[in-house]
Amino acid sequence: MANNKENVLAPYLKGIGQIMLQDNSLTGILFLIGILINSPIMALGTVVGTVVSTLGAKLLKYDENDIQNGLYGFNGALVGISMLVFFKSDLMVWGGIVLLSFVSTLMMRQFLTRGLPAFTFPFVLLVWIALYFFHEVVPVEAPSEEDLAGLIDDKVAFNLSGFGFGFGEVIFQGSLVSGLLFLIAVYMGRPLAALYGLAGAFFATLMAVIFIGKFDAVQQGWFTFNAVLVSIALCGEKRTDGIFVLIGVAFAVLIESIMMAQGLIFLTFPFIAAAWITIFLKNKVFAKLIG
Repeated sequence: MANNKENVLAPYLKGIGQIMLQDNSLTGILFLIGILINSPIMALGTVVGTVVSTLGAKLLKYDENDIQNGLYGFNGALVGISMLVFFKSDLMVWGGIVLLSFVSTLMMRQFLTRGLPAFTFPFVLLVWIALYFFHEVVPVEAPSEEDLAGLIDDKVAFNLSGFGFGFGEVIFQGSLVSGLLFLIAVYMGRPLAALYGLAGAFFATLMAVIFIGKFDAVQQGWFTFNAVLVSIALCGEKRTDGIFVLIGVAFAVLIESIMMAQGLIFLTFPFIAAAWITIFLKNKVFAKLIG
């Protein structure tokens, strides 16, 4: 009986875990707890986004293995929480979460059928569209400082989740507790990924502070969270994998710096672009040189 319940919940929990590319239900549970600690309403948004996007894949009879591995849930999860970061909770915003989470499933399907790495691109594109729509077409009120109070830990002068780890800001959580909990969650899913994530965040910190001079931005986790995702996406057991992680992190820091200078809301796009560029270089350029 317990196994049946686990099988039923697995696609949804793994969908949350796949936010950091972890095919692990326990990772998803820990992510959800980390969000819940800061903001119950955002935890609810995460659940709604995951459920809608995963159920959408089930109703459309998409590949069952992809569904079970949570590949349709994580973009919906990010849509659910980000909408509540940018907009005050109301009926229209919740309707947007449902609609966009379902659309993320349709987009993810196109990437999966072509064997292309979508990463969090559906989430980024859909939230960009939502930001334009709810600002320019049908204005929606932004959340108050009280609504977002749980996302920033002002009591810790040296905020490890923002400065050194960056794990918390991947899911819009700026507190030290959530950052450490997310780190543990990734470690439970894949220890190597957690270690690479730490190394990538440290390298991004050095680049941002020494070469770009963005100390304040680094403290808020702005450069490190994309670096964490790139490092997790590109990590592997070969020695050369570490080199490609460094290349990917460097691209992520550069892209984020350019977008920040232009006043753009970058979300996880620097991670996506950096991973795509690095994978192309690895498979099409370096592979030919080595081969």
